[in-house]
Amino acid sequence: MPKKSVARTVGRVFLGSFLLFAGVSHLTFARDEFRAQVPDWVPLDPDVTVLASGVVEVGLGAALLVARKRRGLVGVITALFFVAVFPGNIAQWTQHRDAFGLDTDMKRFVRLFFQPVLIALAIWSTRRPRRADRKAAL
Repeated sequence: MPKKSVARTVGRVFLGSFLLFAGVSHLTFARDEFRAQVPDWVPLDPDVTVLASGVVEVGLGAALLVARKRRGLVGVITALFFVAVFPGNIAQWTQHRDAFGLDTDMKRFVRLFFQPVLIALAIWSTRRPRRADRKAAL
């Protein structure tokens, strides 16, 4: 397996495991923390929103770990999920809500820059190697 494929696999397994953990934490021990990220304009009850997003995260995490034929599609859907929940991160920052140790505006602001990294990782770690990458592996 070429180095780039190993790196992608490690990234995908990391992201899948991260999402599984985050999803389970949404459903159990960190529900209060996640409620702090639900923007006021979301029409659902914050607890329902947290539970629903936790179920989605568990599903996406599992799919990242086991999907083979539709891996690229799973990566795109995961990236879109990260885009969809980004307003929650912005709400936490703009509404000065403490959660997950993000207890200053600076920490909450810096956290915003991790979302594009997650989006990129979801796409990069699930895409097929380019033809040049495959030729280099031969």
